Amino acid sequence: MTSTNKETDLFCDYYAQWIGVYKEGAVRKVTMDKYRMTHAWLKRLAPTLRLCDVSRVTYQKILNDYAVCHEKQTTMDFHHQLKGAIVDAVDEGLIPRDPTRKAIIKGKTPSPKKIKYLNQFELHTLLSSLDLQGEINWDWLILLIAKTGMRFSEALALTPKDFDFAHQTLSISKTWDYKGGGGFLPTKNKSSVRKIQIDWQTVVQFSELVKKLPPEKPIFVLKDKIYNSTVNDILERHCVKANIPVISVHGLRHTHASLLLFAGVSIASVARRLGHSSMTTTQKTYLHIIQELENQDVDLVMRSLSGLS
Repeated sequence: MTSTNKETDLFCDYYAQWIGVYKEGAVRKVTMDKYRMTHAWLKRLAPTLRLCDVSRVTYQKILNDYAVCHEKQTTMDFHHQLKGAIVDAVDEGLIPRDPTRKAIIKGKTPSPKKIKYLNQFELHTLLSSLDLQGEINWDWLILLIAKTGMRFSEALALTPKDFDFAHQTLSISKTWDYKGGGGFLPTKNKSSVRKIQIDWQTVVQFSELVKKLPPEKPIFVLKDKIYNSTVNDILERHCVKANIPVISVHGLRHTHASLLLFAGVSIASVARRLGHSSMTTTQKTYLHIIQELENQDVDLVMRSLSGLS
């Protein structure tokens, strides 16, 4: 990485320098925060470990210690963030062999998962309970995310200019920095820049709502500081009142995707609509739904074959 790196450098110091060189300014703030958190854990778990002493055994011990209080997927993410720096250290000759090879990923038993999405009847019940009269409010944002599957930060960044009512599309090209000081930010990845088809009812509703608003001003940014928890609290109250499972705003995105999959929409189309970087992401996220649909396909195939003579 630099001519000053030595085999005797502390592993945590090398990792901190590696983050600064390769990740600072190259990844989004939320991703950078994760790298910094990984560094903090590395300092905590192996504060005196030298780079030259990073072996398969010492590296596995770091992973094992981390896994004691983290679930398996979180430990896997921790491993991937460390591995990038270690592979570069191997390339530089600071470590003789890759100690991450054949690493075993452990983790504590996952906590019971909350319901992440609603079925079609539950969603219809939720949307029927929203206050969609008059001016823009958080209920309108809940409706729009449910109908488009947008991320919360993408919905916050929407401006009247992003709507193409003539072609019934919505352009997603930016996000809103609600976790920071506000302002527009790039999308999560290049695939997140997309056009989403919207139904005619949404066109009619929003064409009326935004017609007098500044074309390039965010529709839903009504205050200087916006909290995800504010909208989640409003959504929770609606769910409780409607006597349906309580989900988060992000759960509306899961609901949107699951309903499309159950309706027979292809994984490729769902991935494009959600702005996933690849179909693999969609398949992993909605594996349980895909497996359920595959079971239905098997039943259909068997019924079709049994009718042949």
